[in-house]
Amino acid sequence: MPHNYNRQLQHRAGRGENTRIDAMYQVVPGNLPAAREKQSKEAKPLICSVLLGVLLIIAAVVAWCYYSASLKKVNCFKIDDLELYEDGFIIKKTDGPDLFEMGFKSAPINLESCFKDETGVWINCTNADKEVDFFIETLKPKDSITCFNIKWRTVVLDSAVEHCMYWADGYWYGGAETSSQHWPIKLSGVVDPKPYVTGDVHSLREGFGGIMERYWISNKSVAIRVNDSVPLHIGWNSSNREAFCLHARYKDSPFKLPTGQQPFVHLSYQVCAGSDMKSIHRYMAKKHFKKPEVTPSESMFMYPLWSTWALYKTKVNQDKVLHYAEKIKKYQFNCSHIEIDDRYSSSYGEFDFDPVKFPNALEMLQKLSKDGFQVTLWVHPFVNYNSPSFVKGIESSYFVMDTSGRLPGLVEWWNGIAAVLDFTNPETKDWFQKKLEHLRSKYGIVSFKFDAGETTYLPVEFSTQKPLSDPSIYSKLYAEVASSHCKLGEVRVGYRTQMLPCFVRMIDRDSVWGYELGLKSVIPTALTMSILGYPFILPDMIGGNVYPNKTDGFDEIPDRELYIRWLELSAFLPAMQFSIPPWQYDAEVLKIASKFTQLRERVVGPLIFRLAEEATKTGNPIIRPLWWVSPENKDAHKVDTQFLIGDDFMVAPILEKGKQARDIFLPKGKWQSFNGDIFDNTLVILVDYAVSLDEVAYFTRMI
Repeated sequence: MPHNYNRQLQHRAGRGENTRIDAMYQVVPGNLPAAREKQSKEAKPLICSVLLGVLLIIAAVVAWCYYSASLKKVNCFKIDDLELYEDGFIIKKTDGPDLFEMGFKSAPINLESCFKDETGVWINCTNADKEVDFFIETLKPKDSITCFNIKWRTVVLDSAVEHCMYWADGYWYGGAETSSQHWPIKLSGVVDPKPYVTGDVHSLREGFGGIMERYWISNKSVAIRVNDSVPLHIGWNSSNREAFCLHARYKDSPFKLPTGQQPFVHLSYQVCAGSDMKSIHRYMAKKHFKKPEVTPSESMFMYPLWSTWALYKTKVNQDKVLHYAEKIKKYQFNCSHIEIDDRYSSSYGEFDFDPVKFPNALEMLQKLSKDGFQVTLWVHPFVNYNSPSFVKGIESSYFVMDTSGRLPGLVEWWNGIAAVLDFTNPETKDWFQKKLEHLRSKYGIVSFKFDAGETTYLPVEFSTQKPLSDPSIYSKLYAEVASSHCKLGEVRVGYRTQMLPCFVRMIDRDSVWGYELGLKSVIPTALTMSILGYPFILPDMIGGNVYPNKTDGFDEIPDRELYIRWLELSAFLPAMQFSIPPWQYDAEVLKIASKFTQLRERVVGPLIFRLAEEATKTGNPIIRPLWWVSPENKDAHKVDTQFLIGDDFMVAPILEKGKQARDIFLPKGKWQSFNGDIFDNTLVILVDYAVSLDEVAYFTRMI
């Protein structure tokens, strides 16, 4: 209204209507202040409405933010670098990518049930039915390392727990010896969870081997170790984001409940993340693996050992052993010792020489000793039913029994039907040790090759004097029995026995080139054993065991080129073992064998023995992966045909038939090759580097 009024005045003034305007002007001024007051009063409610509206909007925004925060809290709990969801958890690098992902396959948890302690170092949750007790605790053992202890416990009888790691975005190492060994681990197909126990992977190729630990490490500097008390089964699915599953159960399992414990299953493990692979591995190894107490005999590092097995099999006898020793001397090879293998005794379970095959055993051993040969014998934990010791074993309760505890649990092994010695029984151990001591004192035997010992050779259902909740403890007990004979001895099982001063032998190799128990499997197996804490690695026999239908070449001896390349590789591993001798071939093979045994005695052996002594103090492996010195280099993470001896000596053998050149990953630094080439301060991949049939590419770091 005021705006219209002013416009009317201006319009009339423009037309000269002054008198009328003045008259009108005289009337209006007396009423104008009242009109303005009225207008102000009318505006106040509008202003209040606007203010109230703004306040309501602010309140709505605040409420929405609070609601969103509440939703986030329900959907995810965070503790340090771990994000917990109802179906699993993720460990992230601070302001960086995901390092580790674990999925809960058994059941989701109810995040609304979760609560933190006041210090924020642990979370406790359950599931919707309150059938699960789930616990996470965070630890900070070092500034650069964060660990999470995880425990999932069911309160339902005979249930199972399964958590699956997702490996698609990284490389993983460790676990167990397998028949097809790869570095890093290669998952193939879909495998239902199976018992994670020691086994003979030469006979049962789909299982796990005799050397195993519950430990894995990834190239993202994350490691996991499953607790000893878990009834662990392992399965995987290579087509589903490479899921590697930890499964715990007692039902339909060789794992047995500890005495007095209800059948409630738990799955507990520790996950640790660090700044680099080497540092996180060293932390985990120091915490979970005991260092070797002493080293084996220096001669086993310096000189090859010579076994009768692949050459003579069970047809070994006195004349053949003496002939073998004469040939070793004739061709001027050094010798740590001669190992007399299978079937020197009259039956399996007896601890003496068969008088028919070895009519003058004592005289034979005295001659060998006079000629400078030390001798070891093959032994095992079996007593065949036709052995005279079988009756003694039953009468004295020396054997693993059936579940009734009244009858021995018989098993089939590669040499017949037998009972198995029960090493939970102190009297059994005492009897066994006395038999070994008899061989030592009567014949001058210096040590033994302890064969078998895996859970493969326990009855399906069995009982022992001291119950075994984890059947792999049998392997541990067997290795401990062997430990008093380890200076020149060997075992082929390793389970929580890193502290023993024994060489641990790889399972029998076939005389083939490939990854399935062939030449290409040797380096991945050695690296796996190293990362599991077993530094004293005994590769199997040069050229493999020449088993029928598992041999490239003739059935009598391995393929010539395969034999040479195997010999060359073995010269750089912690021990070197012949059985098929080089004189079975030709003069060139003899020359190559002489060259590499001399190189071992002069250069490699002293280096390895020094590192073996260091391992008793540091726990560091002798044979090391390339990522040990190049942890940030992705190419180093997947190299499975090269290895380091310590930090400053790198080996790159030829492992392909018909090849005399290969690509070589050379870590950063100044390196000199075996033929004098120098590569200075650069990380490089050498393409088609020439390596002739009588050569191995090896490089020494120049300080």
